[in-house]
Amino acid sequence: MHFEPSSTPIHRHTAVNVVLDTAYQGIDRATWAHLFSEARQSKLDQFIADLFAGKHINASENRPALHSALRNLHKTPVLINGKDVMPAVAAVWSRMETLCSQWEGVTDVIHIGIGGSDFGPRLAIEALAYVPGITSRGMRMHFLANIDTAELARIVARAEAKSTRVIIVSKSFTTLETTMNAKAIVAWLKDSGCNQAQIADALYAVTANVPAASAFGVSKDNIYPFWDWVGGRYSVWSAVGLPIALQYGFDTFQEFLAGAEAMDLHFKNAPLEDNLPVIMALALLHQQKTHGITSYAAIPYADALDWFPKWLQQLDMESNGKSVDRDGKPVQFSSPVVFGSAGSNAQHSYFQMLHQGTEIIPIDFIAVREPMSDRPEAVSHHRILLSNCLAQAQALANGKTASNPNDVYPGQRPSNLLLLPKLNAFYLGALLALYENRAASLGALWNINSFDQPGVEYGKVLAKPIEKALASHANDIVASEHIDAVTAARINFLNS
Repeated sequence: MHFEPSSTPIHRHTAVNVVLDTAYQGIDRATWAHLFSEARQSKLDQFIADLFAGKHINASENRPALHSALRNLHKTPVLINGKDVMPAVAAVWSRMETLCSQWEGVTDVIHIGIGGSDFGPRLAIEALAYVPGITSRGMRMHFLANIDTAELARIVARAEAKSTRVIIVSKSFTTLETTMNAKAIVAWLKDSGCNQAQIADALYAVTANVPAASAFGVSKDNIYPFWDWVGGRYSVWSAVGLPIALQYGFDTFQEFLAGAEAMDLHFKNAPLEDNLPVIMALALLHQQKTHGITSYAAIPYADALDWFPKWLQQLDMESNGKSVDRDGKPVQFSSPVVFGSAGSNAQHSYFQMLHQGTEIIPIDFIAVREPMSDRPEAVSHHRILLSNCLAQAQALANGKTASNPNDVYPGQRPSNLLLLPKLNAFYLGALLALYENRAASLGALWNINSFDQPGVEYGKVLAKPIEKALASHANDIVASEHIDAVTAARINFLNS
């Protein structure tokens, strides 16, 4: 692996003021040319056009994947079966903006959702909390995802019931964890002295299943729709992102959408050789083919982005964690394992393995030019933060020789450097859209459907008979069609 100087222009690309430097990928000009040729042979450019045109690229579910329409602030017509979806999207924007101006005296918002209904808004709320100059309405924003009642207990211990609003987020409105947590919150409101009218006023829903939300007891005026052409992990751009607008204002939510839209336009229109999502996808594919990598790390050198790797885990592994391709044939490559946390904390955790472990693990280093606080120490602290980021990339790439084998760093560990000019709503949106489009590009290169998740469903099906057996308190459960012998024995142990 040969690392050309980082000043070589081929290694540095810019889109939407976001800089991607691939100098430490160890990919020379000839190899890059071959990778772009392979991308064209895979018809990646046609896939990108089909994605934005609303073609049914989610073949297994026979639907398009048009989350880009949710951030199409220019309202350029987006057609599905000949009908423009933008008027319906804009109508939801208008309702969200109106709601932001109506909530007064609200102390707490409880956002109930899991997976894609949780990660995106939770990441954004955390990431934007300390943007210099941002204004917050002062509401406490709580995220309730886990069925474990510990999370529920922590929230209700802090929230003030009579000034709380509840947003229930579920595309199907049948997700078990979400519906059970929603029922628990309604029970808490009742136990806290709220009458039926107050509870009805407090409940909101974001869903593609409006009848189910209504049946749950959510007023029609409080239901915000999204659509079956939006995957859950791509849904933060819809009314799923209501917490962002409510906490920081609708203008901030629009800035978030604008950053994502700008990255979409780049992805849609830029040649493959200058296309950031495509370049990142090809770099990872090259590392798979050359080094057989099975994992990669995303390390944001920004404490505000500590939730980013968790969001990215779902995006990449739920989208592309498949063993068969679009034609049902076994694949050679699919999603690596994704992990990460904020630098420089991560350096004191698992960087030992990244430097001297037996496995080559590529890294995306994500850095921000400007500090995220106005503290007197901010400039000097940020300089040290950035120096750590650059030093780790250099050490991983170049390694170190020594007479003592314990002190040898093998080097040749590939990485990207992504540099944001600042961290605000616009660049957060651009960052998330960059990785969404990268995931889609990888799916196209692997010939994988990035927009379904059949593997998620089987465990949910099996959980139902197991829950029923646990609820019986019997300790003589035997193996059956849906419960194998090991699980039966475990149920009996738990019930004993």
